[in-house]
Amino acid sequence: MDETNQYRCPGRHAVITGGANGIGLAIAGQLCEAGASVSLWDRDEAALGAARAALPPTAKIDSAVVDVMRPESVEAASQATLERHGQIDILVNSAGITGPNATVWDYPIAAWDEVISINLRGTFLSCRAIVPSMRAKGYGRIVNIASIAGKEGNPNASAYSASKAGVISLTKSLGKELADTAIRVNCVTPAAVETGMFAQMTPQHIAYMLAKIPMNRFGQPIEIARLVTWLASADCSFSTGGVFDASGGRATY
Repeated sequence: MDETNQYRCPGRHAVITGGANGIGLAIAGQLCEAGASVSLWDRDEAALGAARAALPPTAKIDSAVVDVMRPESVEAASQATLERHGQIDILVNSAGITGPNATVWDYPIAAWDEVISINLRGTFLSCRAIVPSMRAKGYGRIVNIASIAGKEGNPNASAYSASKAGVISLTKSLGKELADTAIRVNCVTPAAVETGMFAQMTPQHIAYMLAKIPMNRFGQPIEIARLVTWLASADCSFSTGGVFDASGGRATY
């Protein structure tokens, strides 16, 4: 696979939630390669340290321990990032968990609340905190990581599916609200991507997801990161409120 990054984001500063692992970390690498500086937000302090060590030493990276479920944590991180960098041009909402695999009638209420809080509430809180500074500057790119499950509704994954459906609708709403500005808001709907999140799922659910992908393989984080890099660049100028599939042929609409 060609490793060349075709899109450029020179002089831009990006915030990536859930940036310490998986898709978020791959996005960080691609945005750094594109010329952006990056703030990684994650609740796992040890993983943040490992992520910074894994990125090239020339990358312009800082990090913050942020709990996207808590508005005060998100607001404080937003203010600190703006004070340090003077701008937030790109927001990538990648923080997420899958939750347990269970039927709706057996789904633990606490687990449901946590999935919705991280995946959907966290995306809302981050957008709410950062959009005003983008509006003040007159430029911005927001990319939300949703899922094909948000379109189709995977069995035994109701909280995850519902949260990602919410992310898709939030993207469309915010995209329309900002359509008359130079801020673009889009989301990506991957099929299953090989990351550490697989550890949260049962082998049966992983097999179910693979069986639904016509390419007969899982996605790789770098493949999602490259799509996000275009959506985060100035080249993405006439797409907003959009839903971009990266599903190996699974998507039917």
